[in-house]
Amino acid sequence: MTGKSESRVRAGAYASSVGAALLIAACLGVEVAQAQAIMRTPTISVPSRTPTVSPSIAPRVSPNIAARAVNVGTGPRTIATIPNTTTSRIRPPTTVLPYARYSPNLYPACTAPYRDAGGECLAQPSAGGGGSAKPGKKSAGKGRGDATPAAAANLRSFANEFVAEIDGTLSPGDADALARRHGLTRISSENFPLIGATFGLFRITDGRPYETVRREFAADGSVRSVQPNFRYALQDQKSTIPSEGDPAQYALAKLRLPQAHTLAHGANVTIAVIDSGIDARHPELANSIADNFDALGSAEGPHVHGTGIAGAIVAHARLMGSAPEARIIAIRAFGGANGGAESSSYIILRSLNYAAEHGAQIVNMSFAGPKDAVIERAIAATAARGLVLIAAAGNAGAKSPPLYPAANPNVIAVSATDQQDRLFAASNRGNHVALAAPGVDIFLPAPDGKYQMTSGTSFSAAYVSGVAALLLERNYALKPEALRMTLAKTARDLGSPGRDDLFGDGQTDAFAAVMAVSADSATPLAAASGTTKREDAGKRRDEPNSRAIELPSLSSADEKSTDSQADRPTAR
Repeated sequence: MTGKSESRVRAGAYASSVGAALLIAACLGVEVAQAQAIMRTPTISVPSRTPTVSPSIAPRVSPNIAARAVNVGTGPRTIATIPNTTTSRIRPPTTVLPYARYSPNLYPACTAPYRDAGGECLAQPSAGGGGSAKPGKKSAGKGRGDATPAAAANLRSFANEFVAEIDGTLSPGDADALARRHGLTRISSENFPLIGATFGLFRITDGRPYETVRREFAADGSVRSVQPNFRYALQDQKSTIPSEGDPAQYALAKLRLPQAHTLAHGANVTIAVIDSGIDARHPELANSIADNFDALGSAEGPHVHGTGIAGAIVAHARLMGSAPEARIIAIRAFGGANGGAESSSYIILRSLNYAAEHGAQIVNMSFAGPKDAVIERAIAATAARGLVLIAAAGNAGAKSPPLYPAANPNVIAVSATDQQDRLFAASNRGNHVALAAPGVDIFLPAPDGKYQMTSGTSFSAAYVSGVAALLLERNYALKPEALRMTLAKTARDLGSPGRDDLFGDGQTDAFAAVMAVSADSATPLAAASGTTKREDAGKRRDEPNSRAIELPSLSSADEKSTDSQADRPTAR
């Protein structure tokens, strides 16, 4: 009995345990067969799949999601980096010439959008002038931005310096005493016969605010006028390392200089080049530098810009200038040890005075700056003496205000064109532009007997200065206004029909201009026979800014650039 009872007890316990297991499985919703399968190692076979795209279904693209580039194939998949959509912007591609180093020409850290209508720099867009404009950050605890008025003013003029007209009867000692009374130091002062006045350069030495000193100094009875000592900059696009050799000079054919040189070479005409130092020992300039004047009083050597400007005018060895027999008065007015070169109101005044007092007939000014009362006065006096004044329009671009001295009505302002007769992208525009001339990829001499390829309105102005010398050789009595009219009437029209803000009256035509001047009369003919100037090109600038600025198309420029068979160069 005892053995049977134990058997029943064990059987009951087993049944209870099995029932409990089944109850738990039922509660968990697990079938007994599946629960057993969990204990086995699974064998999973997943066939390879190739994605297919139905051509009838258009892709759906959300404008708010950046696209991903995905390669579908046997190779690895590459996914492009997704930019930060909150800060990045799509920028248009920029054409960069591998041999051209673009340099700021007027304000090293201030481009056109940051200048007012008078050319003054309003704010500093970014430190050092490079990169995109960024808002100024306030300094801790002071609440000031980094683009302070003082910083902006220093971009336009030399800090703490004045150019002042003073009583001409004051001796140097009296001028020093005048300066000391106002906490200034007299740097220099002299009489300028060109404008019949005495000017001095003064500097603040006691740390007082600029505007306070200016007001007090201007109120002195011995002071006639006070202004900042403005900055000027050469108008070039910096060249690469000068290269050897003598590549073809397309500018000669564009200006029709070989034909013009059968009639004149600029002999016995003197051109004052107000620029940086010129390498008078270069073979291209041999025996062409008639006089030298260093308005800076410096000991710097020759500079690439000044040497190139002189070469565009008088080169006569491996290269050819526009007036190879003209005489150059080399006036050094620009200097600097940091690669660029700059000048000031006072130095430009000294330079113009020297040119007028030493027999110059033409003044080439391949530089630009703001409107300057002292320089405007000097230019008016220079023009009144019968000198022809020619200046670079500037390289600040389409949005720049007019730059000076080019915008002065007494000056012939010259913009730059390329080999396809298109406007140089950096060239200034405006109703003051008188003419255009080649200024892109120009081959010129460089210091130490080398050569360079460079671009800028500087060299366009130099070419036109040489053409003006050809006209004066043709007729020495030709007056500045008659010379200007001759260049305008014989220019080859570019861009929109007639006069416009990009090319002025058109591209200079040296041969047509020389032919238009009679060798035995001071009155130029209306136009040379065969000139390519259209009859409707005589519009003057009576309505400033009345024309819409449009870049000429390449096709239209090519159609207008064709010369007749009779105009081809002839052998000398």
